[in-house]
Amino acid sequence: MTRLGYDFKSVELLVRALTHASISTPTRPDNQRLEFLGDRVLGLVMSEALFFADTAAAEGLLAPRFNALVRKETCADVARQIDLGAVLKLGRSEMMTGGRRKEALLGDAMEAVIAAVYLDGGFEAARDLVLRLWDKRIDGVAEDARDAKTSLQEWAQARGLPPPKYSIIERTGPDHAPVFTIEAQLVTGESERATAGAKRQAEQAAAKALLTRLETTND
Repeated sequence: MTRLGYDFKSVELLVRALTHASISTPTRPDNQRLEFLGDRVLGLVMSEALFFADTAAAEGLLAPRFNALVRKETCADVARQIDLGAVLKLGRSEMMTGGRRKEALLGDAMEAVIAAVYLDGGFEAARDLVLRLWDKRIDGVAEDARDAKTSLQEWAQARGLPPPKYSIIERTGPDHAPVFTIEAQLVTGESERATAGAKRQAEQAAAKALLTRLETTND
């Protein structure tokens, strides 16, 4: 498969990794079992990469970095990067509701593909695939791992302020692919907005933007 940069010896494994439950049959299994295995393979690869990337980092720093790299949103981003959604095998209902763009579905498929490579070519092949596709994400994970909403709340509490409020300013797009614009605001009036395809992501982005402005102002 060109977009993966890996040639399968067993094409059946790849087909299974790309088959969603909405189109599976007794003779055409879906990718759920592969997803389970791929999640564990991804976790081992990332644990190893982080362990050797920063030999001075304590477990308390490694854990959030690990979570940032293996979470479903990151897997979905990688899937979008290689346009994995375009080759997924979906049932009609999923296709009609934008399944090729759904966060959870893309993330699951990416994990299933990792498992397929692992079973087809072994751990080294799966490791090479993950490190190549996650590449810059691993380099920049120290910043990405920061939970902006928690950090903003801690910033406010340290100054005797109540937690920030998050409001939906706008929701656009069809039901199967909504886009949210969220505003993060402190009781003192400072606020920032951000837009993303998931409410949680928009909240995190708005919190990060506000926290960055507050920290810059107070430096």
